[in-house]
Amino acid sequence: MWFTIVIAILLFDFFLSTLVDALNLKNLSHNIPKEFDGYYDEDKYKKSQDYLKTNTGFSMKQSAFMLLITLIFLFADGFALLDNYLRAQIDSDLWRGLSFFAVLGGAVWLIGLPFQIYHTFVIEEKFGFNKTDVKTFVKDQVLALILGSVIGGLILAMILWFFASMGEWAWLYCWIALTIIQIFLVSLAPVVIMPLFNKFEPLKDGELKKEIEDYAKSQNFDLSGVFTMDGSKRSTKANAYFTGFGKLRRVVLFDTLVNKHSTSELVAVLAHEIGHFKLKHIHKQLFVGIMSSGIMFYLLSLVMNNQAMAADFHLSEPSVYMSLIIFGMIYSPISSLVSLLSLHMSRKYEFEADQFAADTYNKPLDLAEALKKLSVDSLANLNPHPWKVFFEYTHPPVIQRIHRIQELAAKN
Repeated sequence: MWFTIVIAILLFDFFLSTLVDALNLKNLSHNIPKEFDGYYDEDKYKKSQDYLKTNTGFSMKQSAFMLLITLIFLFADGFALLDNYLRAQIDSDLWRGLSFFAVLGGAVWLIGLPFQIYHTFVIEEKFGFNKTDVKTFVKDQVLALILGSVIGGLILAMILWFFASMGEWAWLYCWIALTIIQIFLVSLAPVVIMPLFNKFEPLKDGELKKEIEDYAKSQNFDLSGVFTMDGSKRSTKANAYFTGFGKLRRVVLFDTLVNKHSTSELVAVLAHEIGHFKLKHIHKQLFVGIMSSGIMFYLLSLVMNNQAMAADFHLSEPSVYMSLIIFGMIYSPISSLVSLLSLHMSRKYEFEADQFAADTYNKPLDLAEALKKLSVDSLANLNPHPWKVFFEYTHPPVIQRIHRIQELAAKN
C-alpha cells in the first residue's frame, strides 16, 4: 500500500505541474497590455514570451527526467539495496542514517548539476541575464554544499537521535529544537551566511540616502540596516528584499536596482520592504512555518518505524532514517496544501506592503513605475494563468498590483 501511495503521489505531482505549465503557456497573448505601452516594443515583448517558453520547456524536461530516475530507483528497490549495503558497513544507526542521506543527497545534486549549468550558462546567457563566471558558479556550488552538509547534517543528526532515544515525545523535542534553530538561522543569516555569497555595503551618502533617511525617520525605522548588494556579479536582474530580526535585520537593494531607477522609485520600493517589517509579515510567515513543522513531526511520529511501510519497500527492517524519507514522500500533498496557504498569505502581504508604501511615501505612481521597469528588465510574464498564480506565485501578477496602486493613487 505505502509503495503504491508514493508512486501515485509522484505521478500526480508531475501531471499537475505539467498541466499548470501547459495552461500558463496557452494563456500567452501576443498583445502588449495597455499598462505597458511605451515600455515594451514588439520585439522585446516577443523576447519575454520566448523566455517563458524556453524556461517552461526546460523545466518540464527536467521534471520528467527526475521523475523517470526516481521511478527506476524505486522499482529497482534502490532504497533496500542501499540500506543493505550500509548495514553491512556501518553498525551505528545514527551514522548509517547520515550516510544514507549523504549518498541520496549527493546523487540528487550530481543529477541536477548539469541542469543548473545549462540554465545558467545557456538559457540565462541567451537572454542576456547571466553575469556569473565559472569561478563564481563553482564557488557558489561548493559553499552551498558545505553549508548544506554542515547545517543539514546537524539538524538531521538531531532528528535521528531524538526519534531513536526519546520515545513517544520525540516529535515534540524535534519541533522545539528545530524552531530554535530556525529562528537562530533567520537571525544570523544576514550577517554570517549571506555575505559568503555576496558583498553587502551600507548605502552611500548622496541624494538617495538623504531621501531614504527622511522617509525612514518619518516611519521610526532604524536605518542601520539598509544595504546594497552586488547582484550584478551573477545576473542583470534587479530586486530588493527584507530579512532578519532585531538589530540584525536588513533591507537589501540590488546594485542593479539602484543603477536603473530614479530616487523616488527606489524610495517607494524601500517603503514597500519596510512595510513588510512594519506589518510583521516575516513574523507571521515564520509562525505558519513553525506550526506546520509541528504538525509534520507529529504525523511523522505516527508512522515511525512502521513494519508494513518497511516491508512495502523490501527493507530488511524499519529504521528512523527510512521512515523520514518515505514519510517525506507521503507528506507531499499535505506540504503542498500548507504551501498554498503560505503562497496566498505572501500574495496578500505584497498588496498590503504596496498599500503601506503608497500611504506613507505618498508617491504610489513611482512604485508602479518601478514595478513596470522591473518586469520589463526581467522579461516577466505579464499574463500568467490563474492556476499558475494559485499554485506557484509568491507575488500577485504585476498588472494586478499596478491596478491596485493606481486605485490608491486616485484615492489619495
